[in-house]
Amino acid sequence: MAKVLDRHETPAEIKSAELLRRYREVCDLLPDARVEVIDGRIVVREVPTGEHNDVVSRLILQVAALVASRGWSLWTNIKLFLGPQVDRYIPDLTIVPKDRRMWGEDEVYGASTLLVVEVVSKSSVRDDHVVKPESCAIAGVPLFLVIDTFTATARLLSQPDGGTYRTEVEVALGDPLELPSPWDLTVDTKALTGQ
Repeated sequence: MAKVLDRHETPAEIKSAELLRRYREVCDLLPDARVEVIDGRIVVREVPTGEHNDVVSRLILQVAALVASRGWSLWTNIKLFLGPQVDRYIPDLTIVPKDRRMWGEDEVYGASTLLVVEVVSKSSVRDDHVVKPESCAIAGVPLFLVIDTFTATARLLSQPDGGTYRTEVEVALGDPLELPSPWDLTVDTKALTGQ
């Protein structure tokens, strides 16, 4: 049956609504998969490798005591609500304060996070380095960390301003990385590699 168009809907709104409908269908079809909308594409990610999970685990071990002492939470499987755009990301790690702002039960507002972390996989290089940081800056994610074991670097983006971050610090894995306020914590990036 043909859809009757609402005279007030623009072609972009129709396309957006259709994408979200298809996204929900894929989520329902694959409830245990990591399904994201990235740059207008529905992306089903492969199961992370052991090495990928080890990097996330080693970072969690470094920040866990501080997170616990401040009543924050470490989430490994939550969607970011990025505002009116349709993209939906599930970061490798999201750290939120006790008084976080939620959009429904399974999406946290980007501006309500304390740190969003992506560990680059072979299939996510462009998304993790370019697409996600731009959308997260628009949504006000205060700190966005990209850990790339392929290039042996860690990139911390901060001070979101529109579609970009004003501050970017990149270190070689092995060098210390300072997380600014409210963290005031140094991450041992050498430990992220298991060395």
